[in-house]
Amino acid sequence: MSALATLPMYDWRERHGQVDQFYALLRARVPQLPAALTRPETAQDLHALWRDAALLLGQTCWGPMQAGLAAHVHVLAQPLYDDVPGGKGVCYRSAIVMRGGRACPPPAHDAAALPEGLTGARPAINALESMSGFIAMAQDMGVPDLESHALITGSHRASIRAVAEGAADFAAIDCRSWALAQAHEPAARGLTVAGWTALRPGLPYITARATPLALRCALAGVLAQLGAQPLPQIQPEEIP
Repeated sequence: MSALATLPMYDWRERHGQVDQFYALLRARVPQLPAALTRPETAQDLHALWRDAALLLGQTCWGPMQAGLAAHVHVLAQPLYDDVPGGKGVCYRSAIVMRGGRACPPPAHDAAALPEGLTGARPAINALESMSGFIAMAQDMGVPDLESHALITGSHRASIRAVAEGAADFAAIDCRSWALAQAHEPAARGLTVAGWTALRPGLPYITARATPLALRCALAGVLAQLGAQPLPQIQPEEIP
């Protein structure tokens, strides 16, 4: 069984080179990793890859973890988000982006800071299992059926474009994806960050349950050397 690795969560096409460089640093220290990353083309491919017993290294979202992925993987570590507005240690927020409204900096407290007027407005949602793009927003808004009038886009980048083009009224974009959008997505220039979701744990690095303990420890140690924080296994139900 050939080993697999994927780092899909912030692997925008403009950043393929940087992601590959980061992976090369990992592989130089853990040679059991495959020679190259697998870049799934569809959401179905990604979900299958996350559950593959050959997955040595991946990155996911706590939404899929809550939806059953946690039974198939071990958490290795979580990246830090201090370098982007809305991040704090291993936790992140989602920026609530709209075509108008008053700009809102990240709040000093850990709770949400939502703009007025979201109730009844149409959200753009990257995926229903996304913590940053849907679950966190729905929980913080207190709207259990938010998806009933939402536009499902398939990605944070597509959600940004949908709001900019008027197909939706707002979207929740995780703070690192929003930073990437400001650098690489022209549609982001016409949007305002009008609010923020509450702080929640960021996107964990994972490995398959079948990965031997010594290799899991080696991967966690190398991720820590490269700036992530190793964590004990978090239970999905503990994520707010």
